[in-house]
Amino acid sequence: MILIASRVPEPTVRRLTATLYGYAFLSDLVLLYPLYVVFFADTGLSVGQIASLFVIWSAAGILFEVPSGAWADVLSRRLLLCLAPLVAAAGFALWVLLPSYPAFAVGFLLWGAGGALVSGALEALVWTELDRLGAVERYARVLGRARTAGVLGVVVSGVLAGPVLAVGGYPVVGAASVLACLLATIVATRFPEHRVPAAVRVPVAEPALTARPVGAAPTRRDEPEAAPPGSPDDDGGLGWWDTLRAGVSQVRTRPPVRAAVLLVAVVAADWGALDEYTPLLALDTGVGAQAVPLLLLLLWAGVTVGGLLAPAGERLGSRGYAALLGLVGVALAAGALLRHPAGFVLLAVAFGAAQLATVLADARLQARITGTSRATVTSLAGMATDVLIIVTYAGYGLLATAAGNAVAFALTAGAYLVVALVLVTRRSRTAVPPGVVAAVPGPD
Repeated sequence: MILIASRVPEPTVRRLTATLYGYAFLSDLVLLYPLYVVFFADTGLSVGQIASLFVIWSAAGILFEVPSGAWADVLSRRLLLCLAPLVAAAGFALWVLLPSYPAFAVGFLLWGAGGALVSGALEALVWTELDRLGAVERYARVLGRARTAGVLGVVVSGVLAGPVLAVGGYPVVGAASVLACLLATIVATRFPEHRVPAAVRVPVAEPALTARPVGAAPTRRDEPEAAPPGSPDDDGGLGWWDTLRAGVSQVRTRPPVRAAVLLVAVVAADWGALDEYTPLLALDTGVGAQAVPLLLLLLWAGVTVGGLLAPAGERLGSRGYAALLGLVGVALAAGALLRHPAGFVLLAVAFGAAQLATVLADARLQARITGTSRATVTSLAGMATDVLIIVTYAGYGLLATAAGNAVAFALTAGAYLVVALVLVTRRSRTAVPPGVVAAVPGPD
């Protein structure tokens, strides 16, 4: 009986994961990705103006991140995942139709808003659906593969962007980017969502279910297509404002959740910001501009491997996770300071390890969130990440101006060594629950 019940959700799990991987791939199959900086420069923008656009992009994420997370907890998460690519597509269309600094700025605002709609909603939907199907222990593996699918989308974009640009110029590149976003929206409509949004939930005269502790055995259902009235994310009819307050309160009052949010932000922000400067680092090695995409493809190959290693990474303890972060910091610094194309092999190792560390940190955060505001809490982590990215941009700019790209890159990577040292020296103050929580280490 138990074996039969465990096999019932498999087709639904496969539908969820296939939809997720397709959505991730198409969302990043944007041919403007490898070209937008060149596009801005060809339009006549200065380096300072381009840098200001990056700040606007990150600021848009901060502005929309948490409100959109609360919307995802109150409304349909699938709806937000459908809207996100459309918002980004509007920004890309604006870029190629009206190429100018104001249009680029508005486009980045739209792109940032689209990213905020996905952030929180996607992780919360996947965790909740896997939990409903009794497969929550697969979350890190599934998320790692989804990140890998997104990386493959970026890689394919890098391969296709040049030929498409040669054939049709930036208008065709922009049209292809918009088409990919529209396809992503179509795929998003296939996401299963059995959690009933608060905006349409009908109150029932039933006693409230007791919240299931984090790490407890997930509930299995004989009818996986039935909407569970007491799902782990049942918000009991809270409105948008109450849901937002509940999420903020959970981060503020629960140290384990707060530590997990901070870990996600620090791990994701540092390499996320450094990624924008890798083309400059490549040029500093002495290669020509035509060789830069090849070196960047090497980095994305490392990121791909890192995402696929999530199942193995789940076996790491706290010290193993600290060693992983130490590897990121050392490999980033060494690869940059080598000032040679061969250094990008070390950078690829570092980016792969950073991707793995980010996936594990996210899985740990999802395992620690309880109650009604999963997407809101996840979005708070995204907002913290965006804040740290802006700080990293500013700090890198000052360091690079004073000492050059290689030194700035190496010093910025030192943040990982600091976090690794904290993890090594700080004793865990609470017992770690069994299962997925134990598999995703970090400070309490």
